[in-house]
Amino acid sequence: MATAFEHIYPGSEPATCLGSGFAFTEGPVWDVREGCLVFSDIPADTMFRWSPDDGFSVFRRPSGKSNGMTRDREGRLIVCEHYNRRVSRTEHDGTVVAVATHYGGLRLNSPNDVVVASDGSIYFTDPPYGLNPVYGIAAVPELAFSGVYRVPPDGGEPELIVADATPNGLAFSPDESLLYVADTEANHVLVFDVNGDGSVSNGHVFAPIPGHPLAPDGMKLDREGRVYVTGAGGVWVFDPSGRRLGVIPVPELPANLAWGDDDWKTLYITARTGLYRARLGVAGVPLRAGGQQAVPV
Repeated sequence: MATAFEHIYPGSEPATCLGSGFAFTEGPVWDVREGCLVFSDIPADTMFRWSPDDGFSVFRRPSGKSNGMTRDREGRLIVCEHYNRRVSRTEHDGTVVAVATHYGGLRLNSPNDVVVASDGSIYFTDPPYGLNPVYGIAAVPELAFSGVYRVPPDGGEPELIVADATPNGLAFSPDESLLYVADTEANHVLVFDVNGDGSVSNGHVFAPIPGHPLAPDGMKLDREGRVYVTGAGGVWVFDPSGRRLGVIPVPELPANLAWGDDDWKTLYITARTGLYRARLGVAGVPLRAGGQQAVPV
């Protein structure tokens, strides 16, 4: 009889490499309408596009040293930009506008990863990792902490919702009652209750993710509430109680991941110099974006 993990990831082969030769890949996000993936190469200051038919091409250059990306309810691209120290939105006409740049009159550190709630609120993490000469950004943080922020549906000043962690990746549970946050420096994933006003409370450790460097990082959930986290050796998979089920092996240290394809059963994984793909036996939570969500399977 197959184990719980074998049901999720049949076989033991590492994820398949779709392409390599990049500097540091990050921030993958699937586009249903175009049937393609967009991802970041931070040091190269470039967003790349990949599709099964066309392979790789440049999507945007310069990218603001982009990192994490997602799409909002209208299908617009939401991007964390290290170089510009902001979260941006790409309008339907291609215009790029700022969503968040400051908190309390001070510049953000280097927005890292981002998710959008079903009400349109934008949640993002802001550690100092992007303020690094490797990325061409030698700057001193203006904020004395690394925060998790929420931008209300109607915009405006970001609301600080977590200030006592070094946050990196983040993800909602399928019903958005929980917010998971990777605390990289503490080597664990935190989980918070999401309150009615969009704030969070009752934060506690969900699961440890030991290993260096930079673990844990990106996160996603499947439709049954299992948590997928990049870490040493590949993508760590946990059940909703925090019990580790197994690790999807990846040849390079992965940084982030995204569900994709028409059935949302493919994990696209950005891992240092390469882009990888793993087919799973379960479906991920699709993007809650107008024109982006596939028919449930």
